[in-house]
Amino acid sequence: MAAVLACGPETVLSHGAAAVHWGLLRPLDGPIDVTVPTQNGRRRRRGVRIHRCGTLKAHFPPSGFETRLARPVTVRDRIPVTTVPRTLVDIRATLPPFLVRRAVRQAEFLGLGMGEIKTDRTRSDLERLFLRLWRRTGLLRPAVNVPIEKMTVDFLWREARLVVETDSYVTHGGTVAFEDDHMRDLRLRRLGYAVHRFTEQQLETEPEAVIEDVIAALGARTPGAAR
Repeated sequence: MAAVLACGPETVLSHGAAAVHWGLLRPLDGPIDVTVPTQNGRRRRRGVRIHRCGTLKAHFPPSGFETRLARPVTVRDRIPVTTVPRTLVDIRATLPPFLVRRAVRQAEFLGLGMGEIKTDRTRSDLERLFLRLWRRTGLLRPAVNVPIEKMTVDFLWREARLVVETDSYVTHGGTVAFEDDHMRDLRLRRLGYAVHRFTEQQLETEPEAVIEDVIAALGARTPGAAR
C-alpha cells in the first residue's frame, strides 16, 4: 500500500507485486511494481518500480477507489491492484517463463478468473513434464490436480482408481514431507486407490520406464482403460 500511495492517485499494484498479492507467486526480491495511468514522467521512488500505461486511466470511475472499479483494475485487501488476467499478461513481459507458468497454474488452482488464458492444470514443471511424456502415448489422459477428500493428487485415472504423484526434492524433501507422503498414500489405499510415486530423477533419466509402469498399472486395474 505504501508503494501505491507514494506514486499518486489512481496508481495500482501490478506485475510481479500483483502476482504475489493475489497469491500466485511467493514473495519476489527487488522493488515493488506499480502502474500509473499516465505516460508522463513521474519522480522515481526508492524501492518502487514504476510502469506507465496511459489507457489504464479510462478504467477508473471518477469517484476513485471507494466505488466499484472496472477492469483491468480492482481492490484486494484494500489495496488497488491489477486484475488476475491483466496481471498474468503483464508478468509475461517482465518475469522468467517458469514463474509465469507457475502463476498461471496457481491462478487456475485457486479458481481465479483468467480471461482467455488456458492451462493444463499442472502446478509445477515436474507435473508438466509427466503430462507431456504421457501425452506422447496417445492413451487415456488423467485428470490433473484432483481433490480427494482433503487431499489433492497430481494425476488421477478415475475408472482405474489410479493415482500418480510426482515428487521433487524441493517440495518433498525432509523427514516431515516423507512422513506426510506416506500417510497420504495409506489414506488413499484405504479409499481403494493405487498410488504410484515418481521422482524428478526418474522422470528425467528413465521416462520410458515410468510410462510403462503406469500403463501396466492401468491395464492391471481396469482392462482396456488405457486404450
